[in-house]
Amino acid sequence: MSMGMTETVAEAVRICASEELVDGGAGVRRAAKLGGGDVVVFFVRYDGHAYGYLNRCAHVPMELDWAEGQFFESSGLYLMCATHGAIYAPDTGKCVGGPCRGGRLRSLQVDERDSPGGRAVFWLPDGELRPATP
Repeated sequence: MSMGMTETVAEAVRICASEELVDGGAGVRRAAKLGGGDVVVFFVRYDGHAYGYLNRCAHVPMELDWAEGQFFESSGLYLMCATHGAIYAPDTGKCVGGPCRGGRLRSLQVDERDSPGGRAVFWLPDGELRPATP
């Protein structure tokens, strides 16, 4: 399969040190571009693994967090949209309750690995969802 101009493999983007993502705790937000628009992506840890999603509810195109980086509901088992209470499974992004049941969050490819500064979480951008250039 030949690589066209649009198929360039994106450079992995370092998001944060592994210990900054706490299981069921606050997420890390990053500015991103989707097509030509400004969006936010976020990264959380659940059950020991790091996951990343586009910060946009499947119900209405609004950001999920009720306060900066707060994506989990109180039990730390589900991601919740602060606007209408849509509930998402943190490991799949699938909506399991609320107004958009059956919908899902746009997931990101996340890689956690050892790096020169210690273990870290990386985002491997894909398609049209890209990091915002500083």
